[in-house]
Amino acid sequence: MYTFQEMLHVAFAIGLTGALTPGPPLIATIRASFEHGWYAGPVITAGHCLVELVVFILILMGLVTVAGQYLWLIAASGGIALVIFGIMTFMGSRSASLSRTMNEGTHIGEAGREPIGNNGISQVFLSGVVTSIANPFFWAWWLSVGSAMVVAGLEGGLVLGAAFLIGHWVADITWYTLVSVTVHQGRTLLSDSRYRTIIALCGVLLVIFGIWFFFAAVSR
Repeated sequence: MYTFQEMLHVAFAIGLTGALTPGPPLIATIRASFEHGWYAGPVITAGHCLVELVVFILILMGLVTVAGQYLWLIAASGGIALVIFGIMTFMGSRSASLSRTMNEGTHIGEAGREPIGNNGISQVFLSGVVTSIANPFFWAWWLSVGSAMVVAGLEGGLVLGAAFLIGHWVADITWYTLVSVTVHQGRTLLSDSRYRTIIALCGVLLVIFGIWFFFAAVSR
């Protein structure tokens, strides 16, 4: 039986291995960090955490076992969503301008500038939600490793189950904040043409992820 502190440590370690895996949320973080600044990581993580909270509640309700029977359908639907999201990202890269974003956009934490509007925050938050829901790896992880760990924690009570979720969230926000800060600090070295190339590459990678997930799902 884990103690509360032990569960936090275990959840952080397991959560970090998942967060470090390249995938749609990472790509969304990189893109948003270029456009909006360092806070993109925490905001995307917030959207990601909202989805995980819903999954956690489903686990408590015992619905994960039922959902596991339809994992292939979830993966296939997620693959299609990623392809669409990737195409939109690629198309948007044609008119992307980092210099315009830096001149017109306002970013949290920068001296002499007002915080970016609520609309920008909402869009970044939504990208965290969408890339999580559309990521088959997310569902595969939570329907296997995640649910098993939560159930193990629940044997010691709801507090330990919640400790797993909290430790997992800390891992996510630590990694994605580090990524967004790093990208934001390095963007001053990029020209608009290189910026468009990176955004286009992100779109292509999302399409590749989506096609791979779809065919892996329907071929089972």
